[in-house]
Amino acid sequence: MNRLLPLAILILMTTGCSQHETRVAAAGAEQSGAAVQVETVADSELAEIYQVSGSVRARYSAAIAAKITANILEVRAQAGDHVQAGQTLIVLDRWDLEANLRRFEAARAEAESAIDETESAITAARANFELARVTHKRFQDLLANMSVSLQELDESQAGLRSAEATLEMAASKRRQIGARRGQAEAEIAAASVALGYATLAAPFAALVTERKADPGSLATPGAPLLTLEREGNPRLDASIDESRLGLVRVGESVAVEIDGLNRAITGRVAEVAPSVDAATRSVTVKIDLPALPGLRSGMFGRAGFAAGKHGALLVPQSAVLERGQIRSVYVVEGGTARLRFVTLGEGRDDQSEVLSGLTAGERIIVTPAPLLVDGARVAIQEAAK
Repeated sequence: MNRLLPLAILILMTTGCSQHETRVAAAGAEQSGAAVQVETVADSELAEIYQVSGSVRARYSAAIAAKITANILEVRAQAGDHVQAGQTLIVLDRWDLEANLRRFEAARAEAESAIDETESAITAARANFELARVTHKRFQDLLANMSVSLQELDESQAGLRSAEATLEMAASKRRQIGARRGQAEAEIAAASVALGYATLAAPFAALVTERKADPGSLATPGAPLLTLEREGNPRLDASIDESRLGLVRVGESVAVEIDGLNRAITGRVAEVAPSVDAATRSVTVKIDLPALPGLRSGMFGRAGFAAGKHGALLVPQSAVLERGQIRSVYVVEGGTARLRFVTLGEGRDDQSEVLSGLTAGERIIVTPAPLLVDGARVAIQEAAK
């Protein structure tokens, strides 16, 4: 038993020294704190962006409508189809149109036949007139020699006038029949044009975006049956307040965000409407967009126009802690991390604008550790710029 006592005392001494060294090490670590990167908040300039919203539209669109009233026999396109220029889209009933054309052609043939008859009548009337004229001239010469009586001369003169009237009547009838033929030809031309209206074709290569008619329904002049949009030339039609019209210049580049694509693209101002909408006090601005896969007419988009600059305090977005609607940052004060609630404005380029809660010259932790708490000691390490 006496031999075991020194060994037990040695073990206890060794254990006591180890616990003392652990407490010293922990105290040293607490005094030095965790190493953190800090950044000094400074005054900066932030560009102001005036943002407007609008919808994507095709630069060229067309509503396919009938020019005549007729039943629809075929609709050869569906919404979403790609069609080529000149491709037949809708076929209307042609029966009435063809019947009208045949009737007018028959009227023309009848007029041409009557013209042949009147030409023969004119030829005969002209021959009778010439004979009557020669006969009357002969009677006038014979009267000078007292070879005929005055009554015979008067009869020859009456025959001349009758032949002249007959010739004029034949010529007048010829003119009337010629007018009838001209009218028939005009009606044939109109009927031929109307017959062409029975087939509706695509005016250009396009995408069918809407179909409003089906076979069996009645097409009426001006009522849209299909809507086409030319692909490859999208635009954003946005409304800008009239007081901000000075920010827009035709030809300038603007940043555009399309929600459906979840990306930002660069557009170009192509057109500014010459008039102001009296109801909304706004002006329509058309912005050309690049042709991108998935970009469709009707998508919602926003365009940003530069509207000057203003002073701002900017902090890295990585420094901001979000817990629900509460936002905060860690400020280093005398080697201690202090949690500070802040109010933020817009974020841009991985920076957030601080509206309240910080002042220029304060140092914030750039990337706070998940376990960092308010009041913890930290070792400062300046963030690389």
